[in-house]
Amino acid sequence: MVFSGTVSTDFMKLGGIPDRKKVEYIDYAGTDFYTLRRNLVDYIKSVYPLDYQNFSESDLGLMLIEVVAYMGSVLSLKGDMLANENYLRTVKNRNNLQKLLELIGVDMRGPLAAAAGMRLSNKDGLTASQFPITFSPAARVFAVPSREDGAPVNYTLYKIENNAIQDIQNANATFELLGDEADNQLPYNTGPSSVFTNVAILEGAFSIQKGTFDTLEGNKRVALPEAPIIDGSVQVYVNTFNADDDANGAYKQVDRLYSSSGATDRIFQVIYDDNYAATILFGDNALGISPPAGSQFTIVYRVGGGTRGNVGAGIINVETIATDNIAGSPKFTTENLTPATGGSAAETAEHAKKYAPYTFKRQDRVVTLEDYVAIGNTFRTKQGTVGKTTAAVRDAFSSANVIDVYTLEKASDLTLQKASPTFKKELLEEIEPKKMLTDEVAVVDGLIRSLDLVITIRIDRELENASAGIEQEVSQVVLEHFNIDNSDFGKPFVTTELNRAIFRLPRVRYSTIDNLPEVTKVDFHEIIQLNNFTINTVLV
Repeated sequence: MVFSGTVSTDFMKLGGIPDRKKVEYIDYAGTDFYTLRRNLVDYIKSVYPLDYQNFSESDLGLMLIEVVAYMGSVLSLKGDMLANENYLRTVKNRNNLQKLLELIGVDMRGPLAAAAGMRLSNKDGLTASQFPITFSPAARVFAVPSREDGAPVNYTLYKIENNAIQDIQNANATFELLGDEADNQLPYNTGPSSVFTNVAILEGAFSIQKGTFDTLEGNKRVALPEAPIIDGSVQVYVNTFNADDDANGAYKQVDRLYSSSGATDRIFQVIYDDNYAATILFGDNALGISPPAGSQFTIVYRVGGGTRGNVGAGIINVETIATDNIAGSPKFTTENLTPATGGSAAETAEHAKKYAPYTFKRQDRVVTLEDYVAIGNTFRTKQGTVGKTTAAVRDAFSSANVIDVYTLEKASDLTLQKASPTFKKELLEEIEPKKMLTDEVAVVDGLIRSLDLVITIRIDRELENASAGIEQEVSQVVLEHFNIDNSDFGKPFVTTELNRAIFRLPRVRYSTIDNLPEVTKVDFHEIIQLNNFTINTVLV
C-alpha cells in the first residue's frame, strides 16, 4: 500500500502549521466513529485542499484517518463513561455508587433474611421434670436444601414474645422451651405429644469474629471475612462480651456516624462492598467513641439472606432436633406454620439512587409529606424487614396535622404484604422523635391491587424451536417491570409501557395484553402488584 499525496511548500514555509482559519466549524458532539472519520476527511480537504486528495479505500492515508477516528471514538466513550460515574443519577458501577453515597452520609443496605412462624412437636410427650428444655446455640441452627439450587439454607430458632422475635442477634444464647401456657404453648401434661407454637425461624447462621485493637487512631475498621452479611444482624462488643447487659461493652449500630449525639457514644456503622461483605466502622472520639488500643472486640453476625430462604408453609421439615441438657435428649419435628417471607437481595442501585437524595435532604427530620415517604421507604425493622410507604394529611378538626402513613411490608422482590403489627410499631417509633411536635402520626395499611395478565407474543415461524427461550426472556421483562423498586403507590399500570419493553426483545415481532384496558388506575394509597401472568405464543 502506497501513501499518495505531497507535502506543500507553503506548509513547510509556515513551519508545519496549517491555516486553521479555513475550518469554519468543529462538531464536538460528533464522537462516533463514522462522524469522526467524516469530520477528519472534511478537515483535511479544507486545510490541505492541494496537498492530499487521495481518499480511496485502499490508501494508507485513509487507513491512518480511520485509526485516529477509532481511537477518538473509544476515548470519547471512555470519557463519557467516566463522567457518568461521577454523578448519582447516571452512575453504573456499584462500587462507585457506594463512594458517591458516602459523600452524603448514606450507605447501601445488605441482603435481608426470611422469617416464618414454626411448630415444634415431640410425639412422645414431655414431663414436668424435663422442663425447661434447653437447646445449645448449635442446636438452634438447622439446614434445609434450597429449592432454587439444592444448596443448604440455614435457619435459626427464636422465641416469640409479645408478638416479636427475641434474642435476634445473640449467638451464645441458649434456646429454652418452658412448657408454660402463659407462653401460648400447649402445656407439657396434656396429650401424648407436646407441641410448641411460640417459635419462629430466621434464615441465616451465626458467625463470630474476635480480635484486639492495636492502634490509637480513630475510625477503626474491622472487615468481616464472610459474605453476604445479613443487614441488621451485626452486634458488637468491646472489652467484654455479655449479651445480657447492653451497657457492658455493647455498641449500637447507626446508619451514619455523624448522627451521633456525642464523642462518648458507643456506636458503629456497617459498610457493604460489592460482594456484600461488611466492614465495621467505629467513631473518632468526636462522632462516636474510638475503642482504645489494646481493647478486645467480639463481633456477632449472621450470614445468608436473599430470596433463597423464601419458601411456602409446611416446607421446612426437619425430623429431629436434639437438646443437650437431658439424658436421652427429646427429639422434635419442625414445620413452618406460615410461609417464610421477607428474604430479599441487597439494596439495588436503582433504589439507592432514588431515595438517597431524600435521605440526605431531610437530615434525620420529618417535616414534609416527602420526608414521611422517604423515611418509610428507607426504613428497616430490627429483623431487617423493609416496606413501601406513602403519606397523606387527614382532614381533622384540630390545630394539629394528622398524618396517615400508608405502608406495606416487603415479602419478596416481587410481592408486598400487609404490614405486621411489629413492623408498624417500629416504623412509628422511627418517625416519632423526628417529626414536628404538632404532627400526629398514624401508621395504617396500604392497599394492594392484584393483577393477572394474559400476554400474547408473535414470533417468526422459523423460531418455533426457540419459543421456550423467547418466552423465558419475556417472563424476565415482565418480572422486572413489576419489581417492587419499579412500583409505587398511586402509579397506574399502562399496558403500552409493558408492551414496549417486550417489543424491545429482538426476536419478538409484536406483543399484546389481552385482558386489560389501556390504563389501570389506582388511588394514592393503592399499589399494583402482579399476581400471575400467562404468555401465549403465536407463530407468524
